[in-house]
Amino acid sequence: MVSVRALALAGVSIALLPQGALAQDADAPEPAAEAQPAAETSGPVIVVTAQGRQQSLADVPVAVSAVSGELLEKSGTNDIRELNQVAPSLLVSSTGNEANGSARIRGIGTVGDNPGLESSVAVFVDGVYRSRSGNALSELGPIDRIEILRGPQGTLGGRNASAGLISIYTAPPEFETSGYGAFTYGNYDAIRVEGGINAPLGQTVAARVDGVYFKRDGFYNDVNNDTTVNNRDRYLVRGQLLFEPSDTLSFRLIGDYSKKDEACCAATFVQTDFAPLARLSDDLPPTSAEAKFDYPGTSTPPLTSTENPIIPILLALGQDQRALTQGTFNRDIYVTPGRSYAGETEDYGISGELNWELGNVSLTSITAYREYSNTQGSDTDYTQVDILYREPGEFAGARAFKTFTQELRLQGSAFDDRLDWLVGGFYANEKLQVRDNLRFGEDYGAFAPCRVINAINPALADPSSSGCIGAGGRAVLLAANGGAGAFGPATPLIFAGLDNLAQINDLGGTGDIYNQKSENFALFTHNIFHITDTVDLTLGLRYTNETKDFDATFGNDNVICPQNRALLGGLLQAPALAPLAGGIISLSCQGNSSSELDGVSLSDTRDEDEFTGTAVLSWKPTPDLLLYGSYSRGYKAGGFNLDRSALSNPVLFDPDNIDVSALQFDEETVDAFEIGAKYSTREFGLSVAAFRQEFSNFQLNTFNGSVFLVQNINACSDDLGGADRDASPTTGACAPENVQPGVIAQGIEIEGSLNPTRDLAFTMGLTYSDTSYEDNLIGDDSGAPLDPALRLLPGDNMSNAPEWVATSSVSWTPELTPGGLRGLVFFNARLTDDYNTGSDLLYGKEQDSYVVVNGRVGVTNIAGRFSVEGWVQNLFDKNYTQVAFNTPFVAEQQTYSAFLAEPRTYGITVRGEF
Repeated sequence: MVSVRALALAGVSIALLPQGALAQDADAPEPAAEAQPAAETSGPVIVVTAQGRQQSLADVPVAVSAVSGELLEKSGTNDIRELNQVAPSLLVSSTGNEANGSARIRGIGTVGDNPGLESSVAVFVDGVYRSRSGNALSELGPIDRIEILRGPQGTLGGRNASAGLISIYTAPPEFETSGYGAFTYGNYDAIRVEGGINAPLGQTVAARVDGVYFKRDGFYNDVNNDTTVNNRDRYLVRGQLLFEPSDTLSFRLIGDYSKKDEACCAATFVQTDFAPLARLSDDLPPTSAEAKFDYPGTSTPPLTSTENPIIPILLALGQDQRALTQGTFNRDIYVTPGRSYAGETEDYGISGELNWELGNVSLTSITAYREYSNTQGSDTDYTQVDILYREPGEFAGARAFKTFTQELRLQGSAFDDRLDWLVGGFYANEKLQVRDNLRFGEDYGAFAPCRVINAINPALADPSSSGCIGAGGRAVLLAANGGAGAFGPATPLIFAGLDNLAQINDLGGTGDIYNQKSENFALFTHNIFHITDTVDLTLGLRYTNETKDFDATFGNDNVICPQNRALLGGLLQAPALAPLAGGIISLSCQGNSSSELDGVSLSDTRDEDEFTGTAVLSWKPTPDLLLYGSYSRGYKAGGFNLDRSALSNPVLFDPDNIDVSALQFDEETVDAFEIGAKYSTREFGLSVAAFRQEFSNFQLNTFNGSVFLVQNINACSDDLGGADRDASPTTGACAPENVQPGVIAQGIEIEGSLNPTRDLAFTMGLTYSDTSYEDNLIGDDSGAPLDPALRLLPGDNMSNAPEWVATSSVSWTPELTPGGLRGLVFFNARLTDDYNTGSDLLYGKEQDSYVVVNGRVGVTNIAGRFSVEGWVQNLFDKNYTQVAFNTPFVAEQQTYSAFLAEPRTYGITVRGEF
């Protein structure tokens, strides 16, 4: 529930009032938002290209938010994550690697860390598609405007998207000499320097160069390695040329390069001070695999207490107790000595956009080539015990994209301007390589057998002994059953398996390489029929063909896995011994990390064809009011799970008969319905949209503590009788003819602006979105059962999908001296309702409602060219998490870790321009 304090703040936000048409402040028109010159009484006109044409925002019959460069500067927006403050239907977050950043619109987005999944929310920068939304979590430089389109996209060009898109337009070259510079200093020893120069090179060519450098200490204190994590050390350089030989021809060439050398991303243990349900089960023993699915109805001990049998094991192996008892938001972390989160990211490319008026027809061509690469070392278990790690270097969780795109559009009018037509084509060639060196740590051999012994009898666990069981414990088990042994004749085999497991120290991946080549061809058309002077019918259609070719080669030195598979495999046929033998094999071969795969190569391919489209009927009963209704069908391509753990359950894995098709997941489709209204005058603007989106084959990627699962989600029209909520992977199937959409997003969005005077502006945004799973969930559209790890999903809200979000801002720029100094007072706020941050919706991953307030106060127009501003982000230092997840490989009852959001930051900025 939303707290009383949060509701009070929301009330203040709404009282400040009226985001979307809020792209422009009420001061003088500015080129940053493409405002057209007008008398003060007419107010600024916000021009967007949300329909592939320049239109006033108030005349566009789609749900779109447009944010100007000036508003972005005031709100401190440097990358797309900070758009959360100005767009209530948008949520951008990052997890174990900023390259995995995810954007969600109306609660829908790509979930998880697997680069094989495309983004549900596509990101374009200057008309060029970025391969994954996380690629835009870097410095953007000077921005002209950003448009956020909600709902399925594709009939206007570029890459198709199932949930929406973010279009970023950088500041272009101009035919006037100008320049600027800014210096910022803030807490955490933050230094930010940016500057640029623009100059005409003759009558037909203009050039522009911009640069940004940002360095800051990390928000986490790595106690054992005496360093900080989640720091900033990055820069961007962008150069542009604009060639305009005539009024009918222009060509814009853009080249950019950015680099990051940063340590990311640390996590802390989730404690009950933040998540009251992060407790042991009150109905099941903590050694039960079902305990984490049980709601802790009473105040049981925290998951990090010594009542959880795995915690004494961690402590015995060297875990600093402070990590387990401090608050969730204590940012001291206790990483394995010598392990590092160091990483490196490079992103660069070149693009050219041609716009040519050919009589009554306009031609647009956008050609681009980009390369993006990221590596990130990690203490992957997030504990001080060395269980799992990635050594920094070229194989450290690496992903590299090489992307060529070409888009062509022709548009014009016909039938005495009764028809505005647009046709075009799009081609993308994307080469993705994922490299990984995930290895078991030096303490894995001491830790893993203890999970088995805890399942037998926690009192026998001895982490200092081989196999986590000493001579006394072995004697107890051998003497059991009247001397027949606790496991009968197999007891010595179990001991041998545990001793083998104890030898897995610094073994595992030596260099797995996954290659995926994607080719995307699309033809599209988007046409506006002016039925009358006030009624328009828009029809759009897109055909997409997507081909993906996959191959992988594995490197692995874990020789213990095949040894234990051979030693204990025969026991899998004995019902009484199969769980125990399977547990040892599973821990020996976790994630299918086995020397049996060393040198093995796999390949596969998939091909898809899909028609998508849109239909919109709009009516302007008055010049200030627009009403519309629409239907859209969207699509996101299927692909491959680029993770060997998905090949098979490690217990059943057969290296001689590998089913590579197990890595595939199907395409996602959506049917979306929307009705809306927009009202706009100089002083006041308001837009309202009600929507319903039905997703079939929704692509879900979730981490279950051991592996990443990728599963398509649907629902069954038949009642499954709770079979989708049980522990069996075989129950809960559905007849294919009864498969229906499994995810529904529906709600209402309100955005408004109020400009009572030239120097005072208010904005408001409110989104209610019920984005949830249907009951009777199943897997893919064949009717296969839902994976039991997802048994809490049926009927519940999706992760990171709060029902209520409200945003607001106030901007006041009073004149302090006649024709001279101006003041700047700017504050914005975002209120977010409760939601679960875990994609498996386990209890203890919930985030309570919270409010984040940012502000900027200063004096501008000093001597006509300087300004001094003080700023703060997260003014009230609100603690909240981005994502909570199962601490990798740490069980008995699963503990959770969390990636924390940024604390309060503040500083001062000095700007100058000419």
